[in-house]
Amino acid sequence: MNRLKSMSPATRTNFLTYAGVILTFAILQPLSAAGKISPTLQGQLVPVCAYVVMALSLNLTVGVLGELSLGHAGFMSVGAFSGAVCASALQNVIPAPGLRLGVSMVVGALLAGIVGTVISVPVLRLNGDYLAIVTLAFGQIIKSIVENLYVGVDAKGLHFSFLQPTMRLGEGGRMILNGPMGIPNISKISTFLAGFLLIMVTLAVIFNLVNSRSGRAIMALRDNRIAAESVGINVIKYKMMAFVISAALAGAAGALFSLGQNTIVASKFDFNMSILILVYVVLGGQGKMWGSILAASFLTILPETAAMRDLKDYRMLAYAIVLILVMLATNSPAVQGFFAKLFRGKKKENEKGGAQ
Repeated sequence: MNRLKSMSPATRTNFLTYAGVILTFAILQPLSAAGKISPTLQGQLVPVCAYVVMALSLNLTVGVLGELSLGHAGFMSVGAFSGAVCASALQNVIPAPGLRLGVSMVVGALLAGIVGTVISVPVLRLNGDYLAIVTLAFGQIIKSIVENLYVGVDAKGLHFSFLQPTMRLGEGGRMILNGPMGIPNISKISTFLAGFLLIMVTLAVIFNLVNSRSGRAIMALRDNRIAAESVGINVIKYKMMAFVISAALAGAAGALFSLGQNTIVASKFDFNMSILILVYVVLGGQGKMWGSILAASFLTILPETAAMRDLKDYRMLAYAIVLILVMLATNSPAVQGFFAKLFRGKKKENEKGGAQ
């Protein structure tokens, strides 16, 4: 306990975030293996892990870099479809599900990172509302491309066509991605263990980046871009670094998500998905990774409960209202003063208790 108190606040928060994730997994994994949790919660374990990684990755862009991105679902869709295509194509080459899942997530992360790099070159020269609008447009472009892409596989390898399925597959060939119909009959190889490991890797990447020299440069850009430029910080380099890492992590989450579903379609990864991930980040607190984990977990499981299932049509409306209220509250001097007094009072009480 004394050693924990001697840590810096940032290190202590990071340590407790790791500990919370590990403890949650240590409790849920045995219960899941023994069939002690409900089928509803059992089916939500992998999606929760995917959404947690999505929230963490977006928080890197929104909370750490300080730029609003509304196209994050586009990177998730790149990872989802590339990961599902990879897993299907390698089904006979890599029969082990765990290894095939790992390869698919790496492929999804790489392709999403490449797309993020291509997009970041023109996009990151913009700021504020302009950047948000352009990322939203790119997210919709990615969705439209996937809806018109056809992928098949035969003994010669993968075959691609655009707009129409014009490829000629050899004997024993089959279609994997069928345009707007998406990818049906996916082998569900995603596991809660894989989701847990991906969350831990994501936390390690983000925490190490934030605490590094590059992370301090990224936060300097967030706090004051002009001052950061005046001391020689390369704005485009560090903005691109955060943006591409965020996109790659979203791609890995997309692959994990898609390989836990029976069917995926491009319409799943639309503007509403980007807003949903943004809600997780805002409710959890910008820059607070533990808050993103809690918000993503709670808001993914809550709509699937029996009490809330009848209200699913109003979910996005409720999220929009909550998002507006949170933004108004966090920018209200009265609310900020109230919490400042509250925490100051608690701090004084703890100091008195320690003195006694």
